[in-house]
Amino acid sequence: MSELVAGHGAIVVGAGRMGRAHAEAWAACGVPVRWAVSPRRRPDLPAAPGARWAASLDEALADPAADIVSICTPTPTHADLAVQALAAGRHVLLEKPIALTLADAERVADAARRAPGVLMVAHVVRFFPGYAALAERVAAGSVGRPRAVLGSRLSAAPEGYEWLEDESQSGGMIVDFAIHDVDQAGSYLGEPVAVTAVRAPGPGFGAPAALTVEYASGGVAQLLAVSDLPAGAPFRTTLEIVGDRGTDAVADLPGDPFAAQARYFLDCVESGAEPVRAPVAAAIDALRVCLAARESAASGARVELARRRA
Repeated sequence: MSELVAGHGAIVVGAGRMGRAHAEAWAACGVPVRWAVSPRRRPDLPAAPGARWAASLDEALADPAADIVSICTPTPTHADLAVQALAAGRHVLLEKPIALTLADAERVADAARRAPGVLMVAHVVRFFPGYAALAERVAAGSVGRPRAVLGSRLSAAPEGYEWLEDESQSGGMIVDFAIHDVDQAGSYLGEPVAVTAVRAPGPGFGAPAALTVEYASGGVAQLLAVSDLPAGAPFRTTLEIVGDRGTDAVADLPGDPFAAQARYFLDCVESGAEPVRAPVAAAIDALRVCLAARESAASGARVELARRRA
């Protein structure tokens, strides 16, 4: 492996909306996007006009000036691309979910343990200003000890993402969409131990799903996700934390979460620190809950989760 040159350069893998969001975030951080990787066409990344196009990650990894890789591709490709980039000594910002299966998620985590680079899974809701401010208040004691989380996420059906309809590609609405609030709940309540889920009838990707998640801490979360509202319906989300001394809820605050996420990741890269604001273990927990919730919704049964790997 060749030595990386001084400074930072990014590789953005993926030609869709998330690829554009990551390119804009790196531009906001002053990190040039040196390569845009997409197998079939040159990505449209207005924030990275100087990026070169590569059809494969291999070609971009040959550039020693590119030390950061943003992986913004469909979920089934996440694990292989992340493992490849980590093995090449790069720092990896990997779009959520970490993978489509727990085996692949653990494979990514194992690769990160062996690699010199930093891995962070891009659970971007953690960096929305309102959610970040809520986390700071709760950490400072605003509710006492968190005991319950109530969350909702309501959206119109996604457009231009036909692959989401294929559960073998996206994991379905619970894995791709509800995972945001599953991750939030876990950040307050800790390790999940069981989940019960119900899906309302409806065609397509986004029929309503209601999840009840139990935690080793004794806490419980109730989460509602809907992604099949009529076109043009406003996106709405809520999150309330219930503690033994009160409640607190998310507020809408201005700011760019993708830029905040990229800046935090860059700080971790430069300091060598673990990304404790978005731990890999938490990303695996969120996937575990969502896969179990999908199983519960199909079977009608409560699903117990295996405890975390030591």
